[in-house]
Amino acid sequence: MHTKNSVEQGMPAKLQNIRYEIRGPLQQAADEMERRGKAILRLNIGNPAPFGFHAPKRLLHTYMDRLADTEGYSDSKGLLSARQAIEAYCRKKGMEPWGTDTIYTGNGVSELILLSMQALLESGEEVLIPAPDYPLWTGAVQLAGGRAVHYICDESADWFPDLADLEKKISGRTRGIVLIHPNNPTGALYPPALLSQIGELARRHGLILFADEIYDRLVMDGQTHVAVASAVPDVPVVSLGGLSKSHLISGFRCGWMCLCGDWSGKEGFIQGMNLLTSIRLCSNVPSQAIIPEALAAEEEMQALLAPGGRIYQQREAICQGLSRIPGVSVCRPAAGFYVFPMVDIRRYPAFDDHTFALRLLERERILITPGTGFHWKRPDHFRIVFLPEEKALVYAAERIGAILETFC
Repeated sequence: MHTKNSVEQGMPAKLQNIRYEIRGPLQQAADEMERRGKAILRLNIGNPAPFGFHAPKRLLHTYMDRLADTEGYSDSKGLLSARQAIEAYCRKKGMEPWGTDTIYTGNGVSELILLSMQALLESGEEVLIPAPDYPLWTGAVQLAGGRAVHYICDESADWFPDLADLEKKISGRTRGIVLIHPNNPTGALYPPALLSQIGELARRHGLILFADEIYDRLVMDGQTHVAVASAVPDVPVVSLGGLSKSHLISGFRCGWMCLCGDWSGKEGFIQGMNLLTSIRLCSNVPSQAIIPEALAAEEEMQALLAPGGRIYQQREAICQGLSRIPGVSVCRPAAGFYVFPMVDIRRYPAFDDHTFALRLLERERILITPGTGFHWKRPDHFRIVFLPEEKALVYAAERIGAILETFC
């Protein structure tokens, strides 16, 4: 028998404004279609394994060899051997970590994003997040009781942050600035001069920089990723990285965060991280055990990213296919697995990104993510994952063009 206090209630209010459309209602509709026997081309999630990408065999062998030694909890921050390897990797990239005691392993970068916002924010405090963003950042701020304030990235300037807009949105309640570098969903790679300018804003206003650098080893066209902490060595920087994408082991949930720069006066954040990681006990220990070997040899992905390599050629295939569609423009991504095209609503006046994505799924069985799912205000973009083979991407571009014609 139900008492007054046991009546079922809806979802808690703190969750009601959080959006994660990458795995939202459209994916649920696709799942239902698959249960009915319909094949779906999933271009919504950067998960390499379903598209025939496999982890380096030596890492799998290392993982299996060390299983017997990783049955118990590790230190809450992570295995010392893993943290030492992460520290060496960060120094190789020009960063200056505080040391292994301020390096934390996580069940993917996602867990560490959630923990870091909990450690940072009091209720009502603000974090500046790029638009478009990876939506977990916005959700993590909201879950921590904070307010996400989105600064604009300018598509006409290779999707670089608009510095004037960024500075304008700094207030007395701002605690940090998030940089997703390379960016997801745009694939933008930021030059050192721009990082230095953003660092100057953080320095002047006493802010922490959060550098989501999970795609730092997935850079193409001969370009080089410059770590945020290396460009602004005197600013407090939280650098987040992992092996999920670069070593094709998303399911292993293997991420880390490293504190670099000057943390004087911000020791409370470190205390918070120490508390929260202790409560969590530790991250996946077998995955931690392969970090030293993975970071000692990073060449596995290079052939895939070079001209003729699978990821490079797939990027070319989808960019060329989309560019052939009248009214669609593409800013060629420099890194990562994603492209974020724009639709000219003057040519397609009835276009709406959600309606388009649903129509594409229902009529063509192709699943994408609407651009507004990345906190881009105008409903004129969408994101495509270019992990499928070229033939599938060429087909997807053709069908996207056909569906767009229904919006004229």
